[in-house]
Amino acid sequence: MQYWYNTKSGRVQRGDDPELARSGDLMGPYTSEDEASRAYEIAAAKTEAWDEQEREDDNWDNNPLNDEN
Repeated sequence: MQYWYNTKSGRVQRGDDPELARSGDLMGPYTSEDEASRAYEIAAAKTEAWDEQEREDDNWDNNPLNDEN
């Protein structure tokens, strides 16, 4: 079963819910209701991890001779 977090209603919805909101209002899918209820927390953690990876990628060349003047 898949679960979605509805950003408009603030509710968790099951994938088989006939009143499942439009995709623009949903975050997911998640594997559990608990996981879906933490959608914003999970999204923030993923964003931070991606930002950190991007910072590391930006600093891959630590040779000062290659720095622009």
